Amino acid sequence: MIATPDNDNNLDGPMVFIIIGKGYEKKGGEGVDLHIMLRAPDDDSAVREALNALSEEGFLEADLDQIGILTDEPAEEPHASAYQGALEGEVAIIRFE
Repeated sequence: MIATPDNDNNLDGPMVFIIIGKGYEKKGGEGVDLHIMLRAPDDDSAVREALNALSEEGFLEADLDQIGILTDEPAEEPHASAYQGALEGEVAIIRFE
């Protein structure tokens, strides 16, 4: 995985994205609120990797509403451990049910 941004963003550390959205496990079913955290070289790659991870977890559809780059390590759980997982190359999916 590329850790260097391919644009003009010059962050001191790795680019860890957070994507906020809703995932659907059943067609026509009620959605689950999600926060997805992962490392990626750009936002397009982050969205693509997030959608792949959601598919692997059994989600049929997803509405991704917001994407951003985390500039500081979160202090509270479950985001703190998800951030650590993202630094290690995992795609961390936080479900809010």
